[in-house]
Amino acid sequence: MSQALQVISPALPAPLVPRDLETHSETQAAAQALATIRERVLAATASGVALDIQGGNTKRWYGETPAGEPLDVRGYRGIVSYDPAELVITARAGTPLVEIEAALAECGQILPFEPPHFGTGATLGGCIAAGLAGPRRPHVGAPRDFVLGAVLMNGQGQVLHFGGQVMKNVAGYDVSRVLAGSLGTLGVLLELSIKVLPRPVAEATLRFALPQAQAIDQLNRWGGQPLPLMGSAWHEGTLSVRLGGAAAALDAARIAMGGEHVGNAEASAFWQTLREQTHPFFAAAPVAGNGQPLWRLSVPPTTPPLAGSDDSLIEWGGAQRWWITSRAPAEIRAIAAAVGGHATLFRHGDKSTGAHGVFTPQPAALQAIGERLQQAFDPSRIFNRHRLYR
Repeated sequence: MSQALQVISPALPAPLVPRDLETHSETQAAAQALATIRERVLAATASGVALDIQGGNTKRWYGETPAGEPLDVRGYRGIVSYDPAELVITARAGTPLVEIEAALAECGQILPFEPPHFGTGATLGGCIAAGLAGPRRPHVGAPRDFVLGAVLMNGQGQVLHFGGQVMKNVAGYDVSRVLAGSLGTLGVLLELSIKVLPRPVAEATLRFALPQAQAIDQLNRWGGQPLPLMGSAWHEGTLSVRLGGAAAALDAARIAMGGEHVGNAEASAFWQTLREQTHPFFAAAPVAGNGQPLWRLSVPPTTPPLAGSDDSLIEWGGAQRWWITSRAPAEIRAIAAAVGGHATLFRHGDKSTGAHGVFTPQPAALQAIGERLQQAFDPSRIFNRHRLYR
């Protein structure tokens, strides 16, 4: 292997055998937590009092401010089963993400979509309910693409099972994947079966000095080639690209792409800052009510630079564009809509987002589907009321 290209090679994984990862006492504790959750749900439905579902609260700022009394679900936790050979892990929704990732790391496996934690208390349920993903998202898929099955408690306190633990087991409407990104508005997530993937044998990051328009064009050219892309980001004239896969494939890609190789430690820290939004770009985003709003624009990856976006940060091969701006929400949404995209008010300093809201209003047809789903699962609207739309 060329010495000019350093790679990260993980240690040999543990034997790929199914694992039972919890004790009898932990199972009993989970059963008691489930009973408590059910009591709270039944009482809320009977009284009409809304419930604000809470885990680690690391993404509480995302979406609208929900109404209701807090319902802490962290007690319903634990890895139920993990079969590394089948690439499936099943865990209760209150399980901390760090526990999930530690168990996977022992076997050389990962959550492919790189969910951001945004804090030490992040849980599996919050990860899927928020539906957020990191730099690998355009190359491997979104959280919903890896949800094989889910267990949900509805507004009547019933425990419903959807999907399973294999890829092809769904007939009809795939409710388990609809739960990803629903922000807890359909019910209390109790358990999830997630498809995992092996960690890439090797990783490398390349850096290029390119203006925004040229960087977007180059990303789309590379996207049409058989290159082991695993992440990209452009900011202030610098394009960074992450590669992942077999060492030989990375060597070949390095020769074809050129660029400056970034050291392993620096590269790992850089992608982590993007995943957790600790990169200096995000420093101006609102914290505790201060700073300018942070907008996430989702657009076709081939979209050229948008007007006034010189200070933006671009990810996902050009498809995700971050703006920190005080522009009027209607103006930002009009810019995104004009190129076939949409805009989300990702972080905002105000307690209430007013008439413009966090998320772009849905077309009437999609809104009708969402309302029918909510009527089926939570007719009393007790779960995370107003979290998606006010």
